[in-house]
Amino acid sequence: MTRITIDRNRSAGTISRYIYGHFAEHLGRCIYGGIFVGKDSDIPNVNGMRTDVVEAMKALNMPVLRWPGGCFADEYHWRDGIGPLESRKRMVNTNWGGVTEDNSFGTHEFLELCRQVGCEPYITGNVGSGTVQEMSEWIEYLNSDGDSTVVRERRKNGRQDSWGVRFWGVGNESWGCGGMMRPEYYSDEYRRYQTFCRQYGDRKLYKIACGPSDANVEWTEVLMKNAAACMDGLSMHYYTIPGGWDNKNSALDFTRDDYWETVYRAEDIERILMLHAKVMDRYDPKKRVGLIIDEWGTWFKVEPDTNPGFLYQQNTMRDAMVAAVSLDIFNRHCDRVFMANIAQTVNVLQAIILTEGDRMVLTPTYHVFDLYKGHMDGKELDCFVETGKLGNDEYKMDGVSASASEKDGRITLTLTNLNPEAGEEVTVALREEAIFGAEGRILTGKMGEYNDFGNAKLAVKEFTDFAFRDGKLIVRMPACSVTEIRL
Repeated sequence: MTRITIDRNRSAGTISRYIYGHFAEHLGRCIYGGIFVGKDSDIPNVNGMRTDVVEAMKALNMPVLRWPGGCFADEYHWRDGIGPLESRKRMVNTNWGGVTEDNSFGTHEFLELCRQVGCEPYITGNVGSGTVQEMSEWIEYLNSDGDSTVVRERRKNGRQDSWGVRFWGVGNESWGCGGMMRPEYYSDEYRRYQTFCRQYGDRKLYKIACGPSDANVEWTEVLMKNAAACMDGLSMHYYTIPGGWDNKNSALDFTRDDYWETVYRAEDIERILMLHAKVMDRYDPKKRVGLIIDEWGTWFKVEPDTNPGFLYQQNTMRDAMVAAVSLDIFNRHCDRVFMANIAQTVNVLQAIILTEGDRMVLTPTYHVFDLYKGHMDGKELDCFVETGKLGNDEYKMDGVSASASEKDGRITLTLTNLNPEAGEEVTVALREEAIFGAEGRILTGKMGEYNDFGNAKLAVKEFTDFAFRDGKLIVRMPACSVTEIRL
């Protein structure tokens, strides 16, 4: 039996809606075929954007979308993707699959996608192979309404008014694919680049410095020491990779031990983000600089007979468990975590959507985001969980994960039963208050189940298997399930 006590008087702060962000890179079939099919496609679209995919993204109240990468960002030159399609430069995507990139999806197309979805854009600038002038002029092209040559160029390309893009990343993984830089060198480069990221109009830019991978606290130490005063956010990347880089699990063919390792490694993001938060606290005790976890999620072997550079993997209830426990962690640390962007939106890694030709399917991870969207902009509530340990001899973890928030007088509680074999009874109490009403939704299935084209049986359903006893809520959770309860 599990007991959960929610305290409305204890809170880490507001859960930023941007924690529920997403990431779309020019990688495999994420953009082309996944999001963008072109205006002349037989697949229903609006200005080239797939109608089915856009509607699915809108249904999540998607708050922000990161683009164009990833590793691709540091070889992307934005002027290659503007102007008439026939004059756009063609290139080889050397990072991802060696395929030809025709730049038919560029700046205007990305911002049209964001308009249709109703989300904010987050653009990562090219530090690795670009220049300060190139990034500075990209911001001017998007945000200025002055009478400059750059703005005239935008207007010639069909956009009169500026977009006012707020979120800007200064490079990506500069310690690796973005330039193999030392933290001392990158911190100086960041200071130089951000100086020329000018503000146009009243909307202040939110400048995000490239932060660490995994537990590299030295990188965070150097960046915070040398550049904290001129950054708004510091990024962090963490992938859940059971078996490690050289011996990744299959996304579908996995054992129960693989399952426990995966969930254990997913939960380890809390330890790692706390390491970086501790360093950030020394230089930024008022927590002005947000921790931006702009790449996270599972990374398995690619599906058989697919391009290994396309990173296409299926998505099971195991991925749903990873998504749920990760979002719980981000919610709990909302005093420092300002944004997170799961990798990636369509057809790549832990995707929320898969497409094949004109067909589309929503993954279990998509449904977790649906169940959790009520937390956006809510006041985080202290959620004390007393539960048993599960796992095997090597990997042990709490059997139930949870987070709670309050908004507009209603409490949203999300519960995850990580046990793949047995249900769990959960007693929920409000400290010094009684619970007098609730409604619920649930996603549940066997740990290896997934949605495929023509066979998408995993979906969010109404949940009513709960009762009230002595002012408490008694919830009977099935095995391997994620539940949203509104109190």
